Formats: sequence, C-alpha cells, structure tokens
Amino acid sequence: MGGLYSEYLNSSKVWEHYNYTKETLDTQETPSRQVASAFIIILCCAIVVENLLVLIAVARNSKFHSAMYLFLGNLAASDLLAGVAFVANTLLSGPVTLGLTPVQWFAREGSAFITLSASVFSLLAIAIERHVAIAKVKLYGSDKSCRMLLLIGASWLISLVLGGLPILGWNCLGHLEACSTVLPLYAKQYVLCVVTIFSVILSAIVALYVRIYCVVRSSHADVAGPQTLALLKTVTIVLGVFIVCWLPAFSILLLDYACPVHSCPVLYKAHYFFAFATLNSLLNPVIYTWRSRDLRREVLRPLQCWRPAAGVAGRRDGTPGHRLLPLRSSSSLERGTHMPTSPTFLEGNTVV
Repeated sequence: MGGLYSEYLNSSKVWEHYNYTKETLDTQETPSRQVASAFIIILCCAIVVENLLVLIAVARNSKFHSAMYLFLGNLAASDLLAGVAFVANTLLSGPVTLGLTPVQWFAREGSAFITLSASVFSLLAIAIERHVAIAKVKLYGSDKSCRMLLLIGASWLISLVLGGLPILGWNCLGHLEACSTVLPLYAKQYVLCVVTIFSVILSAIVALYVRIYCVVRSSHADVAGPQTLALLKTVTIVLGVFIVCWLPAFSILLLDYACPVHSCPVLYKAHYFFAFATLNSLLNPVIYTWRSRDLRREVLRPLQCWRPAAGVAGRRDGTPGHRLLPLRSSSSLERGTHMPTSPTFLEGNTVV
C-alpha cells in the first residue's frame, strides 16, 4: 500500500495509463479544441451565475426557508460546484493532462464525481420530502430544520466519500489491465459500482414519484390540489431532465466496463457525452424559475437593479407591473395562514 501512494506524485504515471488505454494522445492544442474549451467555460460560467442567483434568492428570503426550497437550494449548490469543477476539468484537459501527477488527476476527476453524487442524493432527498409531505400529509415546521440540515450534510458527506474512494486507494495504479478507457486511472470496478449506485437511486426516485402520483390521484381535494400537482410536475421535470442529460454518459461508462481496451472506438468520444451532461446543471435553474413565479421574481430582482427609478415610480403610482408584493414570513407558512398571494409551492396546510 505504501508503494501505491508513493506513485501519486509520479508525473509519468498519467502518461503511462493514457498511452495504454487511449488510441492517440493529445500532445498539443488544436484550434478546434480551443474553441470547444472556450465554449464549455462560457457555459460553465453561466451555470455558476444561474445557480448563484437561485442560492441568493433562497438564502435572503425567509419565505423560501421551507423544506422544498432548502432541498432545491442544495441541488442548486451542487450544480454551482459542478460548474466550477467542469471549468477546472476543462482547463486541465488536453495536453495539460499528460503533465499531471496522479493525485492532481484524482482531484480533477473526483471533484466532478462528488458534485454528481451530491446532485443524485439531492434528487433523492427531494423525492423523500415529497413522499413525506404528500403521501403522509406531514407538516413541516421550524423544529424540522435541524433534521433537514443533517440530511443535507449527510448527503454531502456520502458524496465526498464516494468521490474520494479512488484517491484513497480504489484505483488501477500498477494494474493497467483493470483500467477504465474513459477514465484511465480509475478501476473499472469502481466506475461500475458508482454507476450502479446512481442507477439504483434514480430507479428508487422514479418509484417514489409513481407512488406519489397514485396517492395524489386517489386522494381528497386538499391533497390533490392544483398547487400540489404543479409542484409534482416541477420536481418530475427536474428528475426527467437529469435522466435525459446523464443517461448517455452512464451508458458510456457501462460500455467502458464491458469493453476490453481498444475494442470500442466510441469510448474515445466520451467527452461529448459528458459535455451534454453538463446541460443538466444549466437547465435546472431555468426550470425552478420557470415553474415558480415567486422564485422567478426573487431571482430576477438583482438583475433589475440597473433600473431602480422605474421600480420606485411603479410603487408610487401603484402600477401592478412594478408593485412589489408583500413577502410572507416562514412562521405564517408553517401555520398555513391564508395570505393574499400564496406561494407556488404551498399545498393547503402542508408547507413544502
């Protein structure tokens, strides 16, 4: 084991593994690759900005300090960090890869796996919360905040452990025949294990939503209200977009496990599938703000600071288009108190 860790700073190891698994080595930057890298970095910057606006909106408005919004905020945090990880991955790819040490390579790829794990566990937490709030008709109050934060913290801890297993020793250093083609320093068994775990979790999430829809369709009006259905559609869209974006990448990783080295040329194009998967982190904030009018108003508020005069004039003359609606406190949400403008994610007396 000591010999294994001593190779973590050997800069020739990455070259050795890429030379064994890859068809050709990227030894110099090409114009097309530079353009693609610039596009991906711009895309990732948009991901960071979008999710940062969602996090700011959730953090500064007490109306969004309920279970559903906290879990959506956690998903936004994982998407934001995914954008940062993708930027680092892009900058350290290509010819730069061959100059990395194994520990640097593990940090580059591990950060992406950690954020992916956090997204999957966030989706699981949202599904569990929906099941508890709807199928069990359970109220969420301030006394549950600690439990929710513990659940969020546990999901990140598990993600760190899962993404950190290769750097802790579950890798293929010294065992070239066991290496992944897509991720040349990762053991095929580790890649298969991670994809299997994610697939099982996503299948469980789908099963939970099927059960929730069955309960809603067969329940009385206060559970199967229009706002309940609207929220279910929102989280179902989020789940569906995640599956559509990541299914090709998961399929490539499963094919990677099954194919011997140099036998599946499509594996050398895996970066296209992972680039497509990054769209998930870009689309999630769009889904939140598109489906929730209250959240959309709060997210767009910082972007409207350049025209404060129009906002002031609107408030003075009472124009509905510029009038700021009163915001409710979390305590009024917890009591289920009626307010003139109910939030999009409020279901009768069940605070989400």
